[in-house]
Amino acid sequence: MSVLRTGLPQRLGPAAAVGRTWTQRRGAGATAVHRPVVPSSAWLPTAPCSPQICVTSVRSLADVPRAVLRIAAMLAVLLFGIMLMPVFGSVPAARRDALVRRWSRAIVQAAGVRVRITGTAAPTGGMLLVANHISWLDIPLLAAVRPARMLAKAEIRRWPVAGGLTAASGALFIERDRLRALPETVTRIAEAMRAGAAVVAFPEGSTWCGRAQGPFRRAVFQAALDAGVPVQPVRLHYRFDNGPSSTAPAFVGEDSLLSSMWRVVTARGLVAEVEIRDEIPAGSHPDRRALAHAAQPGMMGAELGWAHAALISEESRARALAVGAGTEGLPSTDYGDYAEGRLARPAIRASRR
Repeated sequence: MSVLRTGLPQRLGPAAAVGRTWTQRRGAGATAVHRPVVPSSAWLPTAPCSPQICVTSVRSLADVPRAVLRIAAMLAVLLFGIMLMPVFGSVPAARRDALVRRWSRAIVQAAGVRVRITGTAAPTGGMLLVANHISWLDIPLLAAVRPARMLAKAEIRRWPVAGGLTAASGALFIERDRLRALPETVTRIAEAMRAGAAVVAFPEGSTWCGRAQGPFRRAVFQAALDAGVPVQPVRLHYRFDNGPSSTAPAFVGEDSLLSSMWRVVTARGLVAEVEIRDEIPAGSHPDRRALAHAAQPGMMGAELGWAHAALISEESRARALAVGAGTEGLPSTDYGDYAEGRLARPAIRASRR
């Protein structure tokens, strides 16, 4: 029986991983590899990434003054935008969207992150804007592409300050713990897009560390089909300037927002790459499954995602053994080299049951 799936943020730590078996071939031999499978529901998909294993950062006391200045700059930019919100309604739509794009980009730049945007998105008309999800930085980055209505969990509405600001931004609140509310949610999203609004969604439904990604859930694509609007795929990627990928901005597992923010503002040379891909025209795919597959960034699909999860499981066991043997702190696998192709990719396939 097919169940609609959504792309609503939910993160999970490594302790929740349970197992299936993969077969990993090394030379002529074969060894069993534990395949982590995290509990997931149609509303609350999860990812195997965790800050302890996936996230790398370099910290130094010398970075603290610069980090404090960056935090102050971010707060100043945020407050400036909040102060202007009451007058935004009187500004012509085209001018208002341009201001929002500049403000959103300024937030990321204030954190010390360079922004590189390639491609363009349609400036007006209803559309579904979808992207892979790595960091809290993803939200202002997508707003820099096209100001849009965000999907947000309903409990945010009750948060002090943030709840009011989120509601004022036009967010569509989702009750993630009510599966029966899913058809109504899809209808509301479709109505918003049919009325000419752009809606932003992260169809993975969970943040990943950036070196792999989860499959795109399909429910939100049903809303695009119902509304008869195009889908605008965007690929987000973080790296060091002229260097390898970085997981410093990742907001995964049991990580806290403050920890993730501190890694960003203390990092040097971070670059956020925003690749606006070709728009998928309305009616070009027969169903939500085909549409979700077309929108998924092609370089890192579900197979690589689960290979990444298997490596995470191996690393977790290695660290546990290292603690027992008194060798904790020794160098471990560099997953950046693996993801960037500098290490040979192990041949991993799902075992059949």
